Amino acid sequence: MTGADVAGLIAAGVFAILVGISAIPLIKLGRVFDEASAAIRSASENITPILEEATTTISETNKQIARVDSITGSVEEATKNLSSLVALFAASVGGPLIRIASFSAGVRAALSGSRSGTGRSASKN
Repeated sequence: MTGADVAGLIAAGVFAILVGISAIPLIKLGRVFDEASAAIRSASENITPILEEATTTISETNKQIARVDSITGSVEEATKNLSSLVALFAASVGGPLIRIASFSAGVRAALSGSRSGTGRSASKN
């Protein structure tokens, strides 16, 4: 064996050692990728029931919102009816009541004026 052959064997051995050393991180990286794909698969399996529950919840919420809209419409209609009733009552009964109140106030003022007028003339005598 010549010196060149020995140098070639040494170079081949060093290259084999470098390949072996660089293979270890590649094997570990492969394991990381395997674990990542298993985690993604597990998350995918677990997210399906969560999405189904969210869909059901949103559906039920929409039903409840429709009910609330119906109730709100009924309350609005009742409020309009009550407002119309109050306006009708005020127009039909309010006017005559105001006239009666003003008439009674006038009568009361006239009676109190006539009473106080008699009291003054009696005190002057």
